[in-house]
Amino acid sequence: MKNNSFKITKPKPDIRELTLNNGISYPSDEELLMLILNKGTKKLPIEKLAEKVLSVIDGGSKDNLVARLKSIEGVGDTKALTVAAALELGRRRNSYLQAVIEKPSDIVPYVKHFAMEQTEHFVCASLNGARELLNIRVVSIGTVSRTLIHPREIFADPVAEHASGIICCHNHPFGPCLPSNADKESTEALLKAAKVLGISFLDHIIINKAGYFSFLEHGLLEFA
Repeated sequence: MKNNSFKITKPKPDIRELTLNNGISYPSDEELLMLILNKGTKKLPIEKLAEKVLSVIDGGSKDNLVARLKSIEGVGDTKALTVAAALELGRRRNSYLQAVIEKPSDIVPYVKHFAMEQTEHFVCASLNGARELLNIRVVSIGTVSRTLIHPREIFADPVAEHASGIICCHNHPFGPCLPSNADKESTEALLKAAKVLGISFLDHIIINKAGYFSFLEHGLLEFA
């Protein structure tokens, strides 16, 4: 007797599903572009479009990237700007990696964009023994006037990274770039925690649109 049954095969999971299940480090470069581009064109399926876009990215400088991307058939202003913006964001966010911080205020160029925020952002930069930047992360976001922090939130990642030192920074959305009493108290608490953990607390920097204030440069780390 002939068996007329057939097997129903499930469709292979797409790159979105695979990435959701395996994390953002899972996709290849082309697959990341597939996620960014979202869909292909009438003539180019998403896989082929991503391949062409990657070829353009690898084939020249970023100076005329948008124009070169738009030379691909089916890539207009929106897709070209989306790809270029994603690359620029990645470049900015990773430009600090392994930068050497010879003095704590050298961190300012890497955190100055937080001065544009309308609420207080408390940021921690971790450094290795060679004073190279390992990471810069936002630890806490507060209100227009203050942000609440706890030493365990500040030191959790630097301890995991085996950092030898940290520099803390927060922005003042309004008013002068001067430490409040709460800023001084939180700095003292962080200094004490750093000593217990054996991590150097190198500076606490306040930034606003006009400039920055360094606790170290003003001799305010001497009380620890």
